[in-house]
Amino acid sequence: MSEQPRVLVLMRHAQAESHGPSDHERELAPRGRRDARAGGEWLAARGITPDAALVSAALRTRETWESLATGAGWDLDAAAFDEGLYSAGAEAALDLVRGTDDDVRTLVLIGHNPTVGVLAQQLDDGQGDPEASVAMLGGYPTAATTVFEVGSGWSDLGAEGARVVAFHVPRD
Repeated sequence: MSEQPRVLVLMRHAQAESHGPSDHERELAPRGRRDARAGGEWLAARGITPDAALVSAALRTRETWESLATGAGWDLDAAAFDEGLYSAGAEAALDLVRGTDDDVRTLVLIGHNPTVGVLAQQLDDGQGDPEASVAMLGGYPTAATTVFEVGSGWSDLGAEGARVVAFHVPRD
């Protein structure tokens, strides 16, 4: 019997306030909190529960994780907050995913654009849900979430190495 594929969830942070003490310290807007919670409910309805999460250390991404996990009913302690993910490009973000322990079957990554949107497009092998792939190409707005199936180990994940299962943009 073959092993179930790994699941990778890529999410752009939810809508943040336009100003803060610094860009790193911008907090979520009320709509962002609602959208992230709704995104968590959507993921939970799909049966997705992460073993681990990589989250940018910026305030808006940490708050996105908190609202997402609350909406989904997940353990908040699953997240590792990473300073490097704040300014990482797509390749550096992929390197963080590649460093994930093989015991992790489901991983959530919450970061910033353009990194998350570019990484999602790079990982798409074109064999998944065509509507989700097309929707993802149309833009990667705040709280946009792509669910991938990964047939390899994390360390082997590369371009066109994952199948798009679903794409969702929660809006109330």
